[in-house]
Amino acid sequence: MQSVLIVIHILIVIALVAVVLLQRSEGGALGSGGGTSSFMTGRGQANALSRATAILATMFFVTSLLMSIIAGWSRGSHSILVKEPAAPAGQSAPEPINPGNILDQLKQLQGPPAAPAPAAPKP
Repeated sequence: MQSVLIVIHILIVIALVAVVLLQRSEGGALGSGGGTSSFMTGRGQANALSRATAILATMFFVTSLLMSIIAGWSRGSHSILVKEPAAPAGQSAPEPINPGNILDQLKQLQGPPAAPAPAAPKP
């Protein structure tokens, strides 16, 4: 149901963008290049496009609300005040990172410190 509603919503969005771009603006946009022998007159075209925009915008809001309602049904109740258990009984939480501990582990991996080189005898 949710995927069907998403597809319908996307189709409405594409149609709404197309209808808005076809409308005539004061500066002249995509809808202004029709000429005098167009399918509809200027006033009829403006009324039809305005009505289509209003209908598509209403459908956009309805589908948006329906999608949010459906998404809310699938979610369980969630409260930030109620703490959930930290870890299941068989697992332990990871240890916090301690920089000194990491350095000690690296020193152990390298092995014992090398003996200092003998000093050269003085003449």
